[in-house]
Amino acid sequence: MKKILTKVITDKIRSAYINSCVIADRDLIALLQKAMKTETNKRARNVLKLILENCRIAKIKKRPICQDTGMAVVFVEIGQQVVITGGDLEAAIHQGIGLACREGYLRASVVEPLSRKNTGHNAPAVIYTKVVPGNSLKMTVIPKGFGSENMGQVKMLKPGAGTEAIIEFVTESVKKAGANPCPPLIIGVGIGGTLDKAAILAKEALFGIGKSSKDEILIRTLEQRLLLAVNKLNIGPAGLGGKNTALKVKVKTYPTHIAGLPVAVNIGCWCHRAKTVII
Repeated sequence: MKKILTKVITDKIRSAYINSCVIADRDLIALLQKAMKTETNKRARNVLKLILENCRIAKIKKRPICQDTGMAVVFVEIGQQVVITGGDLEAAIHQGIGLACREGYLRASVVEPLSRKNTGHNAPAVIYTKVVPGNSLKMTVIPKGFGSENMGQVKMLKPGAGTEAIIEFVTESVKKAGANPCPPLIIGVGIGGTLDKAAILAKEALFGIGKSSKDEILIRTLEQRLLLAVNKLNIGPAGLGGKNTALKVKVKTYPTHIAGLPVAVNIGCWCHRAKTVII
């Protein structure tokens, strides 16, 4: 058995949250640079240039890439041979988010849903926990801005609707979103399970968490078709037109009931932020 202290978890979460808000992921930078090379719309190219410059300055100055430092979403994979000591796991994660907000000078954006009273420290986080084989603790820390989160959609399609209906639903969701989620986008699509499972699958797909089904060829083909369909909308970076409405589309599936075809869309803005830590 491996013992992990909650104070270690808190410190790892604190550090990961601050870094995710300040340092753009290398893969994201590569996608933005690729978009610069393919973009023919002058205004869109200027937007992409400014985005890349923003990322550069944020890293140097150690300031948030975006003023919306999001609501914290944490995906936890805890090994069956791990024992958490020194306190409660979720409380340790919440504490880490609160410390990150204060020490990293991140915007406190979390409020009580009815009174709208601010919690003051960007906690609590939204936590999804999965028990897996092994003796390690893996945590993916995600600052999810709500310009993009508000544009999420779930639809219960008829079981025989097929891929064409899925493509139509995803494309229409992005079209309705327009410039609101701050394109160019990363788009996560969840297919299968139940209504709630599809929504979680979409967020997992968006951030590359876990594995999908065995239908890899079908999934890769669908991702390519979705990316082409979305980019034909000509929404473009910052909604000013252009080829690059989305940088990437990721699909994740799960078996579902014979009578249903749940599909969810979770949209990520251009500053696609996440950090994974393993203890």
